[in-house]
Amino acid sequence: MLPGLSAPQSRSLANGARVVSLAMEEAPLVCLDFWCRAGSVWERPEESGIAHFLEHMVFKGSKRLAAGEFDLRIEALGGSSNAATGFDDVHFHVLIPPEAAAEGLELLLDLVLAPALDPDAFAMERQVVLEELAQSEDQPDEVAVQTLLSRACPQHNYGLPILGLKERLLAHTPSLMAAFHQRRYTAERCVLALTGALDAARLDGVLEGSALARLPRGDGDLELPEIQVQSGRHRLELPRLESARLLMVWQLPAGRDQRAVMGADLLTTLLAEGRRSRLVERLREQLRIVESIDLDLHVMECGSFALLEAVCEADELEPVEQAIRAVWNETMGHPIGDAEWQRCQRLVSNGYRFGLESPGGVAGLIGCNALWGREQPLQQPLELLGTWTAQELQEAALPLLDPSRACVVQAVPA
Repeated sequence: MLPGLSAPQSRSLANGARVVSLAMEEAPLVCLDFWCRAGSVWERPEESGIAHFLEHMVFKGSKRLAAGEFDLRIEALGGSSNAATGFDDVHFHVLIPPEAAAEGLELLLDLVLAPALDPDAFAMERQVVLEELAQSEDQPDEVAVQTLLSRACPQHNYGLPILGLKERLLAHTPSLMAAFHQRRYTAERCVLALTGALDAARLDGVLEGSALARLPRGDGDLELPEIQVQSGRHRLELPRLESARLLMVWQLPAGRDQRAVMGADLLTTLLAEGRRSRLVERLREQLRIVESIDLDLHVMECGSFALLEAVCEADELEPVEQAIRAVWNETMGHPIGDAEWQRCQRLVSNGYRFGLESPGGVAGLIGCNALWGREQPLQQPLELLGTWTAQELQEAALPLLDPSRACVVQAVPA
């Protein structure tokens, strides 16, 4: 068991909604984290952007709360709130003192599960979302990444912007949003994660009579198609792009394969985490042909991404790509040394442990895991990490990052 943390407790309400909790009595706060399988991957073509738009509209009031009342009352209780929409899911969380947690929970569930979707507020908030989309489209680095995903996943919602397509956003109506909310925010698709000073919060009695317990069940989900990253090479000219970028994306196993995810984390750490990692050391420290090079792991439910971004001069794009291939070939062909392997394991395990230091981090982890059927001991990822050997990483994981399997975009200033 991780020091200071017990096993998460999990139960189902009568309607099938899940509640997962973990007491952290030394924490001064309680985290209320509501999760729902309602990200952009679940949108129908005519609903493009509606999951994120709905996140905005939730904060415009419910059938019991006026616009802005939720924020005012949470702040008056000494709390704070936020929300995020991803490809797979959406979550809303509140950090609040334990003595106010019961009231905060009632406010949160009312806001999320019974949004008013007032037509006037809808029209005003649509302009906010459209402005957010315009700002994103005005950032050349964001355009480059979105182009990469659209070329890599042309037949999948992972290739579409979470913010949505402008023409579809302009056509959205409150009734369309209400239908999406009714379809996705159902009992079996929702999880409430609770962490922090739970004994002082005394939330058990609140849950049974809550809006979450009254939530109806929905129809079962159709199984989503896994991504199939389309390899290929593309060139993109972008106005106002300050430096050229080489972008590469590879398909990796989905989040449900936790052991493979830990292997992917080791792999991206080996290649591009810190100055001693292979790509950073070779391309930035030795060859000095990049300003920066990053390789990030994005774990998702229809298949994960390893996304590489190298910032360089336009005339260095080809040498950069050649150097990446050379590093990959060398890593395939020569054993990973003990010191390098221990460094990777240490960085990955420390990163996981650091994420469990706050109630918010723990709530996010156990809430997401429960949402996707991974109700597991907190130490399990570390145990899975320990099952990997350097040789297996080379033989089983490294081939997944073969440069010839990547979708590649060269973005250059116009």
